[in-house]
Amino acid sequence: MSTLPVIAAVDGSDDSLRALDWALEAAHRREAPLRVVHVRQYASWAQTDVLVAGPPDTGDNPVLDRARGHLAGRSYAVSTEYVGMEGVPGAVLPELGADAQLLVLGSRGRGGFASLLLGSNGMAAARDAECPVVVVPRPGREANGETSDEPGARVVVGLHVDSPDDATLSFAFAEAARLGARLQVVAAYPWPVHTWAAAGQMMPLVIDEVSVESETRVLADGHLAPYRGRHPDVRADSHVLPGDAAGHLVAASRDAALVVVGRHRRRLLAPARMMGSVAHAVLLHAAAPVAVVPPAPPDEG
Repeated sequence: MSTLPVIAAVDGSDDSLRALDWALEAAHRREAPLRVVHVRQYASWAQTDVLVAGPPDTGDNPVLDRARGHLAGRSYAVSTEYVGMEGVPGAVLPELGADAQLLVLGSRGRGGFASLLLGSNGMAAARDAECPVVVVPRPGREANGETSDEPGARVVVGLHVDSPDDATLSFAFAEAARLGARLQVVAAYPWPVHTWAAAGQMMPLVIDEVSVESETRVLADGHLAPYRGRHPDVRADSHVLPGDAAGHLVAASRDAALVVVGRHRRRLLAPARMMGSVAHAVLLHAAAPVAVVPPAPPDEG
């Protein structure tokens, strides 16, 4: 059994209880312990000397009591602990990822505006946590994709053929293997392609789209080859499509078990952690749970 737990962040909302259900199943699949965490918010903006994280909350906690009741009687034999904390959730939750193999949250909790599709705490965790973060959406979110005629579970992953990330692909293949699912790999290429001709004018380049599609497919299959070798039981189908990667991933999220996207790598001139526009858009609009995977560390050699 892995010593690192799957952490479910709860706040008493129905969204967080749906995330708790997802986290329980994920812990069961990984043979890992489950840690249920509630961060009690205090008004940090009203206290100039307060820290973003305080000592463990040892008092009565109705949120954790509701989580215990929600999981009571479940058949999964998962070791579960309940932890209360006090602090600013947007700062505390990402830090939990340092001691977890997976952090799971609902798409929106009790705070914020009703129209928001993803709360600020979920956004902060997906952007800053050191482990993969899964955000579970509310049921009924629409995605304008085609329903798959093929039965069985399906995991979707985005592949940037110019800069593939090992952590993202490894996570996607491992999750597909755990779920007994096929893997749908979405590799998008920009089309139509334009170039600047004069001030304020853009002209299409004379490029054959068939050639661009073919080259993208060759690159995608080349990147996928070692993962297919390590996971021979996972059927990985590459879908090479023109246009917006985020739009294709959102469309593919319909009826999917999970959508996997990578987080941007830190850059020399932009050292802060960044979500990336594709991951951000998928989190906001996908109909399936979304896993945001931090990038693999750069090679030391």
